[in-house]
Amino acid sequence: MQTSANLVWLIALPLFSSAILLLAGKRANSWGHVMATIVSASAFTIGFVEFIAMQSRADENRAVAQKLFTWISVGSFNVDASLLLDQLSICFVLLITGVGTLIHIYSIAYMSHDLDRRRFFAYLNLFIAAMLLLVLGDSYLNLYVGWEGVGLASYLLIGFWNQKPAYATAAKKAFVANRVGDVGLSLAIMIAFATFGDVSFAGIKEHVEHASSTQLTAIGLMLLLAACGKSAQFPLQSWLGDAMAGPTPVSALIHAATMVTAGVYLITRSNFIFDEAPIAQLMVLIVGGITLLFGAIIGTAKDDIKKALAASTMSQIGYMILATGLGPIGYAFAIMHLLTHGFFKASMFLGAGSVMHGMKDEVNMRKYGGIGKFMPITALTFGLGYLAIIGVPPFAGFYSKDKIIETAFNAGGMKGLALGIATLLGAMITAFYMTRVVILTFFGNERWGHKDEPHESPALMLIPIGLLSIGSIASGFILSKGEGLVHWLEPVVNPLKEHHDEFLPPIVVSLMTLTVVAIGILIAVSKYRGDQLAQAPENVSVLTKAARRDLFQDDLNESVFMHPGQTLVRNILNIDYLVLDGLVRAVGSVSLTAGSRLRSLQNGYVRSYALLMIIGALALIAAIWVVTA
Repeated sequence: MQTSANLVWLIALPLFSSAILLLAGKRANSWGHVMATIVSASAFTIGFVEFIAMQSRADENRAVAQKLFTWISVGSFNVDASLLLDQLSICFVLLITGVGTLIHIYSIAYMSHDLDRRRFFAYLNLFIAAMLLLVLGDSYLNLYVGWEGVGLASYLLIGFWNQKPAYATAAKKAFVANRVGDVGLSLAIMIAFATFGDVSFAGIKEHVEHASSTQLTAIGLMLLLAACGKSAQFPLQSWLGDAMAGPTPVSALIHAATMVTAGVYLITRSNFIFDEAPIAQLMVLIVGGITLLFGAIIGTAKDDIKKALAASTMSQIGYMILATGLGPIGYAFAIMHLLTHGFFKASMFLGAGSVMHGMKDEVNMRKYGGIGKFMPITALTFGLGYLAIIGVPPFAGFYSKDKIIETAFNAGGMKGLALGIATLLGAMITAFYMTRVVILTFFGNERWGHKDEPHESPALMLIPIGLLSIGSIASGFILSKGEGLVHWLEPVVNPLKEHHDEFLPPIVVSLMTLTVVAIGILIAVSKYRGDQLAQAPENVSVLTKAARRDLFQDDLNESVFMHPGQTLVRNILNIDYLVLDGLVRAVGSVSLTAGSRLRSLQNGYVRSYALLMIIGALALIAAIWVVTA
């Protein structure tokens, strides 16, 4: 393994920039956004230089490391604060800093009228620094620091406009849901330490065959719980839609390209655990399958353009999580879809922000209509992202999502058939609700309630969207050419060492996928091509009503967790008040009563004191007589 002194700068530059912007106060208002953008671009440059250098080395020597300092040293247990850049982490470094820089540029214009723009950019850089630490840490403890940093930064960004109570509540909801998942990561680290006496990736991987299946299953399930929280997977997915309360660049950065992919990274990085824990791996498949359908169904009923895209994110991450449960080859395809998704989903989120910019911050798609002729560049770039996410060739999603569907069928048996059908059904529903978004927004008659026509966004917003759209077109082909990404990730996840029986030829899977996608498109066109779209219909199916309420996820959480939790806390408080506090109060009451009785003896009369002295002397004489008798 090589060493490099550049890795620390990947994290230090955005971290220091964030600190400077926060400490400088209003003095940085005029230049803070420029500094933050330059720093993000510098981090991308460092990452790209490391990527070029990595390609020039042999496969087994491509990973580079850098020790910062000794973090924990207790007896034989030592944890270094060290960074590891290998074939897996470089994918995330380039995605985080590359997409992050484009979002910085977009935000300069999008947030130009916000008085707290400097603080916003400080939080963006803090988020990038934390996300880089998450993917560069060489142990679960180092990863955990970045994991918590990402949670903090996302809370600050989602609740950036916290003067609005609903936005502050959304930030708190995201924070709490993520804390539940964080408990899983904490327990996984504790179990790993108790099992292996080590928390580094290399140390655990080296000794994983000596652990029992029970121990590995426990670690795997706790890691899955952590992934569910950070990546908004069932049953911890309820926060993602509400998180759209933050500024649109936040949605693009956190909920499309980086934070929600952290769970996919965690499972992929922990491949050596899941490959030896079939029960945990099966649970990964179940969670991914449920979530990809769950998010897709919710997306069909959302009129808020950002919440429709958020439901789509939930579903697409479900595809990635499912892929990680399919074994070594699945890890590679999960990362491929993660990278292509980072391009097309970020471009669509920023496109949604462009639409909102031209529509006076309106988010209800039923009040859009015909925007395409007023905002042609936004419509074109959004359309490219749309074609990519539904998997139309030759766009990016066709290469990455089709591979996941193909691998799902190749799992074999009833499991493979069930997973394959679930992924195909998800593809059809995705085509339906994304076509719905495009029709309601860019086609049909104008339905906005103001006289001002929508206008195209400024260049600083359109250029990043355009560059991301290029990724929506080309990234899938580039990553899949000659199994490039699969070969690239082989030293980390060993995908080429696993052989799958071919259940269906790839061409058949592609034809099946395109068929269900076409069905989804046709249903959406037939349903939404009319002009009577100003109001949501009241007579809808039970499933639509449920989807509008996020399939009752909040109701379930309140019924199963919140209300019982409140009752439990109240009972504990009552026990504390009646028993523990009661004992303390009883001691105090006895002391006060005794004191008040004794106080009555202090009456100020000499004869009373003389009598007490006589009684005391007699008592003392009696005691001496008894003892000496």
